[in-house]
Amino acid sequence: MLNFLQRIGKSLMFPIATLPAAALLVRLGMEDMLDIPFVTAAGNGILTNLSMIFAIGIAMGFAKDGNGAAALAGAVGVLVLEGGIGAINENIDMGVFSGIISGVVAGMLYNRFHDVKFPEFLSFFGGKRFVPIITSLVMVALSFVFGYLWVYPQNVLDATANWILNAGELGVGVYGVLNRLLIPVGLHHVMNTLIWFDFGTFTTETGEVVRGEINRFLNGDPEAGHFLAGFFPVMMFGLPAACLAMYAAAKKHRKAAVGGMLLSIALTAFLTGVTEPIEFTFMFLSPLLYLVHALLTGVSMVAAYMLDIRHGFGFSAGLIDYLLNYSIAENPFMLIIIGLVLGAIYFVVFYFLIIKLDLKTPGREDEDEDLVEETQAVGHQPEGATNDYEAKAYQYLEALGGPENIKSLDYCTTRLRLQMSDRDKVNETALKRYGARGVMKVGKQNLQVIVGTTVEFLADAMRRRMEQGSEATPEAVNKEETQEEASHGSRQLTETDFVMPNTGLVMRLEDVPDEVFAQQMMGPGFAIDPEGDTFTSPIKGKVVQVFPTKHAIGLETEGGLEILIHIGLDTVQLKGEGFETLVEAGQQIKQGDPLIRVDLDLVKGKAPSVVTPVIFTNLESETVHLLKKGKQEKGELGIITVH
Repeated sequence: MLNFLQRIGKSLMFPIATLPAAALLVRLGMEDMLDIPFVTAAGNGILTNLSMIFAIGIAMGFAKDGNGAAALAGAVGVLVLEGGIGAINENIDMGVFSGIISGVVAGMLYNRFHDVKFPEFLSFFGGKRFVPIITSLVMVALSFVFGYLWVYPQNVLDATANWILNAGELGVGVYGVLNRLLIPVGLHHVMNTLIWFDFGTFTTETGEVVRGEINRFLNGDPEAGHFLAGFFPVMMFGLPAACLAMYAAAKKHRKAAVGGMLLSIALTAFLTGVTEPIEFTFMFLSPLLYLVHALLTGVSMVAAYMLDIRHGFGFSAGLIDYLLNYSIAENPFMLIIIGLVLGAIYFVVFYFLIIKLDLKTPGREDEDEDLVEETQAVGHQPEGATNDYEAKAYQYLEALGGPENIKSLDYCTTRLRLQMSDRDKVNETALKRYGARGVMKVGKQNLQVIVGTTVEFLADAMRRRMEQGSEATPEAVNKEETQEEASHGSRQLTETDFVMPNTGLVMRLEDVPDEVFAQQMMGPGFAIDPEGDTFTSPIKGKVVQVFPTKHAIGLETEGGLEILIHIGLDTVQLKGEGFETLVEAGQQIKQGDPLIRVDLDLVKGKAPSVVTPVIFTNLESETVHLLKKGKQEKGELGIITVH
C-alpha cells in the first residue's frame, strides 16, 4: 500500500508542475498588477480544471512508458466519471479525487491492455487504442458506484477539512509537522494535494466556486493563506540558517569544500523555496536534526497563524512567490520578523546539536560525506558511455546488483524509486560513493535512492542501459594494454620526470575534502590548491582521455603510468562551464605543454572547491612519495617520485 501511495505521490508531480504558470497568470491579470482580466481568467482555466489535469498527469505517471494513450484515457475517464456521478447525484463533488482515481485507473489499464490483440476485423481497436475504450467502460461502472456511495466518504472528508481548517493553531501546526515528516517517504505530495487543491471552497465575484488553499488565496478568499504563510520563514530563513550552522560546525580544513555547496543550496531555498537539497543533506546523516526541523516548521506555522498572517504561493515559499503575492497578502512583513527569529533559532539549535552530539553533517566525517562526486578513473569508462549520466547509470546499476535485480524503476523529484528482486544485493556504500545522498528501504522489496534534482536524467540513462544490457567495463583489456605498453619503458618516475602542473599549495591526498580521493579509492597521489589559470603537463607522454565536461584529463607516461588530473571537486556538475581544453586525446605531450585553461573565479563560485587531486590510477607495486608540500611554483622539480 505504501508503494502504491508513493506511486501516486510521484505521479502528482506532473500536474503540480503546471501550478506555477497558473498562479503567475492569475496574479499578473489582477487589478493591482497588469489589470488584464482575461489573463487572470486564463490562469483560472487551469486552476478550475485540476481534476482533468490530475487525471492526465497521474495516468502518464502510472503508465510504464508514460505514453500519451494513457493520458488520453485519463482525460476520458474523468469526463465519464464526473458526468455519470452528476447524473445520479448532482450534490456530489469529488474535487481532485475524481482526477486522481481516473488517472490511477487509466494508468493501470494502460499497463494491462496497451498491447492487447484482437481478430483482424477488430484489429483497429487493438493495442493502445483499446485503452481509452476500456477505461470509459470501467469508469461508467465506477460512476454508478460512486454516485451512490461517495456521499459517505465526502461527508468524512468534509468533516476532516472543517476540523483542519477550523482547528486554529493546532490544525496548521500539525499540518506543518506532517508536511516535513512525510518527505522522506515521498507522501507529502498526497497530503499537500488535499490541502492545496481540495479543502475549503470560495465563491468569487463572478459566481465561480474554487477549491483548495492555493486557489482560494489567489482568488481573494479572506480565509485562505493560513496553511501556506508559515512555510516562508522556514524556507527563506530557517533552512539557510541551518546551512550556516553546518558550515560553522564543519572541520576547519573542510570548510572551503562544503561552503560552496551549502551556499548554493541555501540561496536556492531562499529564492525559490526548493528545500529538498538542504533537507537531504542532513535527513539521513542526522535524523534528529530532521525531527527538530519538522517541529520548528510546525512552530513557524503556528506563529504565522497567531499573528493573523495570510500569504500564499503558486510554486513554493521562496522570495519570488513572497514578492509576487505580497500585495494580496495580509500582514506579510511579519513573516520577515518571524523568519529572522526562526533563523537564529535554527542556527543555535543546529550548531549546538551538531557539536554536542558530534552529528556527522557535511564537513565533519568523510565516511558519510555527501559531496562524493561521480568520477571515472582513466581507462575505466564503461563501454558505450558517451557522457557522465551514461557512466553514472552503469555505476548505479552495478551497485544495485545489476539490471536483472531491478523489477521496476521509477523516479520523482529527487529520488529513484525501485522494486528489487533481492535487496540484499544492493551495495549502499557504492551508491553513496557514486553520489547518492541517501538510501531508504521501504517494505520488503522497495528501495529509494536519493540522487538530487538530476534524477530524471540518471533514470533515463539507467533505463536505456537496462534495455540494451549493461555492458561490462573494459578493465581487462585496459590492463593488458597497460602491461604491454609498460614493457616499453620504466614505470618509475624520478625527481626530474614530474614537474608541478600549476602554481599552488601542495597538500596530501588525505587532506582533500572528498571521500573518493582522500581514501585513495581511485589511487594514490597528491593534491594542489591552484593559483594559475592554466594547467600544464607534468610529464612527457601522451593524452589518453579528455573528459566531455573538461574538468579532468587523463595522461600516460612513456613507461605506462596513468595520471588523472581532476580540477576541483564536484566540478563535473558545471558541464564544462569555465573550462577550456587545449589538447585532445591521443596527442603527444612534453613537460610544460598547456592542457586545460580554467576560469578559477567562476569555478570557485559554483563548485565546492578548486582543490585539484593528481592521481596515479594504475599503480601495481609502485609507491608515490610526496617530497614537497606548501607553496610550489609551476614547472618546479622534485615534487614526487614513483618507485
